[in-house]
This record gives sequence, C-alpha cells and structure tokens, in this order.
Amino acid sequence: QAQLVESGGGLVQAGGSLRLSCAASGSTFSPYGMAWFRQAPGREREFVAAISWSLGTTYYANSVKGRCTISRDNAKNTVYLHMNSLKPEDTAVYYCALTRYFGPSWSLPARYDYWGQGTQITVSS
Repeated sequence: QAQLVESGGGLVQAGGSLRLSCAASGSTFSPYGMAWFRQAPGREREFVAAISWSLGTTYYANSVKGRCTISRDNAKNTVYLHMNSLKPEDTAVYYCALTRYFGPSWSLPARYDYWGQGTQITVSS
C-alpha cells in the first residue's frame, strides 16, 4: 500500500506560479513512476506530467509544456510540480498518482495504482 498526500494548491492570479508537493508513504512504496493529473468541473481527468522514479525522465502534456516542471526527491519520497505562467484554464483539482510498473503510456489514468486526495488550484483572471 502507498499513501499520497498533495499540498501547495491555492488561489493565484493569472501569470503567477505555484509549486505542488506530493509526499508518498507506505510499507510497499516502490514506484516505477509518479505523475500529476488534473480535473476541472465537468471534464475528464487530464494528464499533466509524469516522471520515472529511477532515471528521472520527464513527460509533459502539450498544454503545460514549457510552463511546468515535474521533479522528485527520492530521499523524501516526494514529487513536485512547479507551474509558471498560470492561466485561468489551469483551474482544476490536481491529483498525484503512482504507478508501480512499466506501461505503454504515462498519460493513461488506468495505469496508476494509487492516487492522492487532490488539491485545488484556482487561477483568477
């Protein structure tokens, strides 16, 4: 089992920045990778970014590429999402997710075994 706890969300003006954190714990914590997804009201959960745990290889959705940076601290079992130049359309609940295995696509929610409870980001115009 693994538990994921997100933090760092909040209200920010357009053009601003935020850093989300996701702290992972659990007796069987052994991720292949971790990711951030987001879900806006009335919309499906959307992939934002992912990172492989061992090599630190990163993957980004086109909608955030160049504005987001995903990183991890292996010693702290924590993954981060630093977001710049935030736009109102970035408003959503952001979820951290963990996958234990290699898979075909980082952007598929079904690939992930564990999810956090989510943290809200609201970007005002």
